[in-house]
Amino acid sequence: MKRRIITTLDGSKTIQIEDWNEQYHSKHGAIQEAYHVFIKNGLRYFSHRQIQILEIGFGTGLNALISLIEAPKQQLKIHYVGVEAYPVSEVEISSLNYIDLLEAKEFEETFRQMHTSNWNEKVRLSSNFELTKQKKDFTTINEIGLFNLIYFDAFGARVQPELWTVSIFKKMYAALDWDGVLVTYSAKGSVRRAMQEVGFEVERLPGPPGKREMLRAFKKLKSE
Repeated sequence: MKRRIITTLDGSKTIQIEDWNEQYHSKHGAIQEAYHVFIKNGLRYFSHRQIQILEIGFGTGLNALISLIEAPKQQLKIHYVGVEAYPVSEVEISSLNYIDLLEAKEFEETFRQMHTSNWNEKVRLSSNFELTKQKKDFTTINEIGLFNLIYFDAFGARVQPELWTVSIFKKMYAALDWDGVLVTYSAKGSVRRAMQEVGFEVERLPGPPGKREMLRAFKKLKSE
């Protein structure tokens, strides 16, 4: 499928799949969306501890980069697992402007290393952050109780409805430890109901620019 680099409304770039009219990040602002959905309403739920994060859709690496930058601010040590079935190319990565807009020149080589490191190998990118990239289909995820936080950043249900189903969210629920959190930009009623069906407690939150709402789900230990 044909892909091209586009500029979103906050000036940050993303990749658009033209056949689907679908982007890796919001057209209303790639960086704004990442901070609002995954950092403000996900990562900042945790502090002063060691956590494991699972990202569904590693893509451009933007969410991983921002999490790495934020980790020392929240005194977190993060092991980050990014799952991606169709990795982006080095040419595409070189066209993104996240380092400049984040004023994070000191992380330029780290961002490059995120994308050039071997798949299925853990790599330490800072004293607070380790990354393991897994090149596989989301349906093959089978970890049990391993993660504290899931960034669910798959392509939208309009183009890939099979990724927003009860069967997928069963896997997400199983992969989380108790009191784990899943955040996603989606607020579709069908998505919320699928999450609730597998056991998640789900709340609607104000969405990022261009979206009225988003969802945050918790795996709560049921009281006796």
